[in-house]
Amino acid sequence: MKLHELRPPTGARQRRKRVGRGTGSGHGKTSGKGEKGQKARSGAHIHPWFEGGQLPLHRRVPKRGFTNRSRRAYAIVNLKDLERFEPGTTVTPGLLREMGLVKDLKAGLKVLAEGVLSKPLTISAHKLSKRAIEKIVAAGGKVEVIGA
Repeated sequence: MKLHELRPPTGARQRRKRVGRGTGSGHGKTSGKGEKGQKARSGAHIHPWFEGGQLPLHRRVPKRGFTNRSRRAYAIVNLKDLERFEPGTTVTPGLLREMGLVKDLKAGLKVLAEGVLSKPLTISAHKLSKRAIEKIVAAGGKVEVIGA
């Protein structure tokens, strides 16, 4: 067998249905489009969201709220979550992602003061609350602000 002798198996390829070629063809006159109406016309296209003249969903649903496009969403970690680290550990956003404490860092990492920190840790984050800084320093740790 040679490359030019290759053929698809019989019945695998069907002929294109030729419509509008006379009444004897079985698909003449209206060519399977029924009679009249928008979809029978040439170049007819109805958008998927068109609801036949009924007030469309995007106009029926009330407009609500406001989205601040310049909002920065920080990944949040509390001090109680940092209790699992050994004393003297440098806690970075990368380390928290590895351990599964943070899924997506988005705009950065913010440390909040919920819970108690009893170990001296070096914590580097993009933002920290005032109380979190106080509690970290009181436990004998250090704070490093990333990008400041």
